[in-house]
Amino acid sequence: MRSLGALRAAVTEARTTGATLLPVLAWAPVGGELAYRRAPSPVLLGIWEQEARDRMRNAFDAAFGGVPGGLRVVAMVIRARPGPALVQLADRPDDLLVVGYGGRNWLSRAFHGAVGRYCMAHARCPVLAVPPPELIKELRPRRHHWRAEDFAAPLAG
Repeated sequence: MRSLGALRAAVTEARTTGATLLPVLAWAPVGGELAYRRAPSPVLLGIWEQEARDRMRNAFDAAFGGVPGGLRVVAMVIRARPGPALVQLADRPDDLLVVGYGGRNWLSRAFHGAVGRYCMAHARCPVLAVPPPELIKELRPRRHHWRAEDFAAPLAG
């Protein structure tokens, strides 16, 4: 949801300025690069790369019903850590880097990193940090107290 909000904002900016939209989906192997180097699997790597391409296509479908017309779109799916990859791609002062920002809990940030924060700290161009849509805030309350029922599986029969 955060990424879709950022994608919508980026399309709006690209239309307003007439700029080329360069949506980027950066991905890494499940478990990270270190785990992959320990047990490489070209078959799994191909599957993960295809899943990343599908996520890019599905993002446009979910946000706009397909790639929006009326502007130039150059989509990129790359195998890299998101923060450094985005900062490296948006390296000119007249670029605009649009990222989803906020709305994650501490555990999610620990596993996925704070891409928006990294980009704001290291980018050499303006960064537009798009907050999460209200839907996320409504669906996920601030505090959740786990109960045993949250982990229970129904008995067969």
